[in-house]
Amino acid sequence: MDEFNVIGRSLLRDDGPGKVTGRTEYIADIDIPGCWIGGIVRSKVARGRLKGIKKSPSFDWSKVTVVTREDIPGENYISMVRTDYPALAEEEINYFSQAIALVAAPDAELLKEALASIEAETEPLKPVLTVEQALEGRDVIWGADNIIDEYRTESGDIEKGFAEADLVVEGDWATGFHEQLYLETQGMAALVREDGSVEIIGSLQCPFYVHAAVQKVMGLPPEKVIIRQAATGGGFGGKEDYPSILGSYAALLALRSGHPVKMIFDREEDLLVTPKRHPSKSHYRMGVKKDGRITALDADIILDSGAYTTLSRVVLQRSQLHACGIYHVPNVRIRSRAVATNTPPNGAYRGFGAPQSIFAMERQMDLAAKELGMDPLDIRLKNALRTGDRFPYGQILKEKDNAVSVLEKAAEMSDYRAKRELCASQPEGRIRKGIGIAAALHGGGFTGAGEDKMGTTARVCFDGSSFCIYVSSAEIGQGSSTVMRMVAAEELGAEIGDVTYMMPDTSKAPNTGPTVASRTTMYASKAVRDACSNIRRKLEEWRSAKGLPAERAVTALAAEYMREKGRLDEFGYNIFDDGSSWDEEKFEGDAYRGYAWIANVIEVEVDTDTYEVSAERVYAAAEVGRVINPMQLKGQLTGGMLQAIGWTHLEDMRIDDKGRYTASHMNAYLVPTTLDTPEWEIELLEDPCAQGCFGAKGIGELPMNAAGPAFVSAVDSAVGVLCDSIPCTGEKLFRLMCPDEKKS
Repeated sequence: MDEFNVIGRSLLRDDGPGKVTGRTEYIADIDIPGCWIGGIVRSKVARGRLKGIKKSPSFDWSKVTVVTREDIPGENYISMVRTDYPALAEEEINYFSQAIALVAAPDAELLKEALASIEAETEPLKPVLTVEQALEGRDVIWGADNIIDEYRTESGDIEKGFAEADLVVEGDWATGFHEQLYLETQGMAALVREDGSVEIIGSLQCPFYVHAAVQKVMGLPPEKVIIRQAATGGGFGGKEDYPSILGSYAALLALRSGHPVKMIFDREEDLLVTPKRHPSKSHYRMGVKKDGRITALDADIILDSGAYTTLSRVVLQRSQLHACGIYHVPNVRIRSRAVATNTPPNGAYRGFGAPQSIFAMERQMDLAAKELGMDPLDIRLKNALRTGDRFPYGQILKEKDNAVSVLEKAAEMSDYRAKRELCASQPEGRIRKGIGIAAALHGGGFTGAGEDKMGTTARVCFDGSSFCIYVSSAEIGQGSSTVMRMVAAEELGAEIGDVTYMMPDTSKAPNTGPTVASRTTMYASKAVRDACSNIRRKLEEWRSAKGLPAERAVTALAAEYMREKGRLDEFGYNIFDDGSSWDEEKFEGDAYRGYAWIANVIEVEVDTDTYEVSAERVYAAAEVGRVINPMQLKGQLTGGMLQAIGWTHLEDMRIDDKGRYTASHMNAYLVPTTLDTPEWEIELLEDPCAQGCFGAKGIGELPMNAAGPAFVSAVDSAVGVLCDSIPCTGEKLFRLMCPDEKKS
């Protein structure tokens, strides 16, 4: 890393000291004078007709404010991918916990009393709770056929591919709900200013998403809505779309009540009403030669969207485009569908649709290896994408053979082959050891032309002592504020202490795009770099014209410039020059400008008395483009892999027969703790991406994609089963190992 002064150094996160000492103020900590508290009247049925709202005559309603759909000054829809999500239910109720009305009160006790005194009058209808019921079409709850979105991809000659196969392998694979479980629950506050503008502050990932939603619900012009991010205690996608809903509710109550209003969920409400990862069901049919080479793949992927679109369209796109994983498949047919059910709408979660289809593909590879009598590593190496290979959607891979590189490195790090032989020959006993391998890729940034259309913009100005970064890219615990300061310092030739990251505020910062899609370091930071490049160029031209010495520190030069010019303020943009193209109608072309790659080897122990599984050691080889901050990057990888492992065998959430989530507290929804954390061994590989900032690729979502299938592959290795769905809980493992045992 000698070519850089700041890039490549493991600098401490700038938000760390405040968070570990408790000085950081989250939305719950912020004192807003005269603030009321908001709450939500929710449906108690999964499907029905709304007949009215019943208020108890014994309660003094003059003490509180109630908002119904008739009180909404703008549109009764929350702005997202599609306009189908009502802010407040109208004639139809489509999921349990759907918002019917809003209430604000001056204190928590009065709010609780008011919420207990109001309820929706409904005519219950039979709900559609599974994707199978939805696809039967007996009850249509969305559109003409309950299919919210659908994509198809065909490449090569699928029939010819199967005809050439020596063996056809079929598998059905499923993944379950996944709760983000950020440390800080959802929380937003709103106040109406004297000029009629609305100011929102809260825990969020995407300030301009909230901005667009609130202005439509409130019927206000853009300049009358200000969104400010408070310190945010984690998101993982869960604060991508939901803050648009909660922010709109807080704004409506603030307008109606004449008081600032704060709405903060407790953990129970957060678990029961917020979006989860889309459950999936996939059928994969694969043709292979005797040597393991894939000749054809026919895949059918179904995601459970819940009652409305929210982000299902773009999540489904990721599932579709990542359906073949890291493999070159010459003859392909892929169909994916997002299906409506009368359950709470599902949304974004780290990986954003890729983990579901990659789980299916990686399990399909394990099944094929088993049928062929091959080592799972060998069948992967046989089919791994290489430079010049074509993706099913038409893109030609121009990167190095990174799929092969990460597989070989992970196998080398873990001594995979020797340990696999040991597991295969281990003696019978209570504790069984297993080892599994899986690999994945993840496209960085928005799909297709999304980044071109985003207009990613950053602003950097000098305030007299520091270069200030104004962006809408949110620090949510992933370290992006530190990375942006590093990028700015590198480009300016300054020290990192000379750069300040400003918390996002839509009245001051341009739209840098949302904090999603593994795009912040790759593309948002690129706009910051461009703004800093413009500042450096302007200062250099001025210095040269003044005849000042070239050795002058950039901060001193900027201060002198300001004394003469009065202002040093530049915008920067994410500009592409690679000629990529995407056909949205055909859904083909250059889907992503850079792919990050990972291979995981996981060692587990299985207790055959209790059916408990523990991950003992995890090896990861990740190709990440340019490494900006190695320590932060490794933290992202280990955190993401631990989330994936939790999803794979601990985190069990379902829908009951009334359409409710089965877990409303953390005794019912288990997540990995420090006691469940394995030992980590991480190796970083670099193949810089020409279109990424300083060559960086997006890696925030990458670690979610391969750890799950590697974990269950290790369980297979330990006890001789083939797990076709996750979470692979102890109960599920018991049924796999003891299929003839009667249920107790």
